[in-house]
Amino acid sequence: MNEKEYELWLHEAKNDPELMKGLKAQSKEEREEAFTGELTFGTGGMRGIMGYGPNRMSAYTLRKANYGLAKFLLKNYKSDAYRGVVISHDGRLNSRNFAFECASVLGAFGIKSFLFDSLRTTPELSFSVRYVNAIAGIMVTASHNPPKYNGYKIYNEDGCQYTPFYADQIIDEIKQIDNIFKIPRLSIEDLENMGLIKILSNDVDRAFLDISKTVLLRPNDEKKIKLVYTPLHGCGNPTVRDALVENGFDVTCVEKQMVHDPSFKTVKSPNPEDPRAFELASELGHKIKADLLLATDPDADRVGIGVYNGTDYVYLSGNQTGALLVYYRLNTMKELGILPKKGKFFDTVVTSDLAAKIAKSFGYSRIQTLTGFKYIGEQAKLLEGTDEAYIFGYEESFGYIIKDYVRDKDSIQSCLAISEMANYYLNKGKNLCQVLDEIYDKYGYFKEFTRSTYFEGVEGPKTMANLMEYFRNEEITQIGGLKVLLKEDYETQVGYQLNTGKNYQIKLPKSNVLKFYLENECWVVLRPSGTEPKLKIYFEVKTPSEAESEALLLKLDGEVFDKIKELSGIDG
Repeated sequence: MNEKEYELWLHEAKNDPELMKGLKAQSKEEREEAFTGELTFGTGGMRGIMGYGPNRMSAYTLRKANYGLAKFLLKNYKSDAYRGVVISHDGRLNSRNFAFECASVLGAFGIKSFLFDSLRTTPELSFSVRYVNAIAGIMVTASHNPPKYNGYKIYNEDGCQYTPFYADQIIDEIKQIDNIFKIPRLSIEDLENMGLIKILSNDVDRAFLDISKTVLLRPNDEKKIKLVYTPLHGCGNPTVRDALVENGFDVTCVEKQMVHDPSFKTVKSPNPEDPRAFELASELGHKIKADLLLATDPDADRVGIGVYNGTDYVYLSGNQTGALLVYYRLNTMKELGILPKKGKFFDTVVTSDLAAKIAKSFGYSRIQTLTGFKYIGEQAKLLEGTDEAYIFGYEESFGYIIKDYVRDKDSIQSCLAISEMANYYLNKGKNLCQVLDEIYDKYGYFKEFTRSTYFEGVEGPKTMANLMEYFRNEEITQIGGLKVLLKEDYETQVGYQLNTGKNYQIKLPKSNVLKFYLENECWVVLRPSGTEPKLKIYFEVKTPSEAESEALLLKLDGEVFDKIKELSGIDG
């Protein structure tokens, strides 16, 4: 624990009753965590438990981040900084206040803020940056994290989250701060009087909904499909609902979850990756005989789906939905005669190889990036002015971009594209599970699994670091009975061929990620989360059948997790 930092906060709290109250309410353990280390930018921006201290999310933490952003913008964009920053937020506790805190610091540096009149989605924030020709964007959100969390994501002028090269420059500016309590700010009244804050009109919403419908390939098809939608108390209401209704889909909403509730009281976790988030949607779906369930996370950048297979709802993984979308869209574009001659398909090093294999069968090359949609957005921009089209981009964690007018994950265009796809196949007498089986028959049975192991508390980061060092340095020649062919270390940017003993350079930014390529097109990845205290282990296998794939996944996971338990001392 940083005692000096704690004494500084305690001293400053004499002038802030709310801060003093919060500090005094901390238990010894809470204080230890809050004043050990500090919040940093990860794969999805900066997220943390709300509270007081450098390792907690608060107005003070945000002031520090916005000081760094303001200094970065003035240094790099100089006179262009007048274009301003778009700020949006989700419906979490403190999100609206945090958005105003961002504006108050930016305004002290003469930088205008564009705020929405209430909460808006992450994809609309990304779109809006380019729509109003702003120089940057801010989204206050903690995505699918539990209610005690909040967060902060920053976007460049292209509506893409800053990649490490630029984020590091912002962090360098933050490091120059001697005392976070001395960061300049303006009141909302001063911002208004000086013309440094503007509330965006509904014209932005209209433009966003209008461009979203362009992802539809068959807009005039008869809509026979019945949908159930839930925003899981997030800001997908009303945007996702409106997009579906305006484009003719029969959608019934889970009314209890249409309420913007920061406690997410009707769900165990507001995460569409978790089938438990669909409990109320499934109940409603059975009642009205819905064909498809759609759930978006609290900031509406990700979407999960449940497919009715004639008996019950089957919840597809992000990789399965991605493969279905690529398969449907490329076949449809070919049928309609609008298939691009040249193009690029984008995914990440932890994404299944199945969709990439489908894209390759249509002649499109694959670009793999690190985890984090900022890397896909960065690559998409490189296609501007070339003769290559943006084909599709996605992450395994339920995030997709069909068209890159948004340069972050976008559940609005995804819900439209998924609904159209499911409707098309329903008209052919098929559900998406049956179509997925067709894909497996054609391209091979790919199956994936992700294990997340939490290491909370002061010792958590150290434990994860030790685990990564073991797998980084140990000579591992087989996992689960499969030979290791290649080992790639994205931290050192070096790959190692086990059969030849030769090294090769990895042309991706540095990241604390390890990937083991196994025989038979299988692989394992270890990656500490950039936004939560957990180690994620990703597995993918390919076999002739589902049963063989499941057995192999169990074997791989069992061996890796047994080693993690042995090294860390956890019970499992």
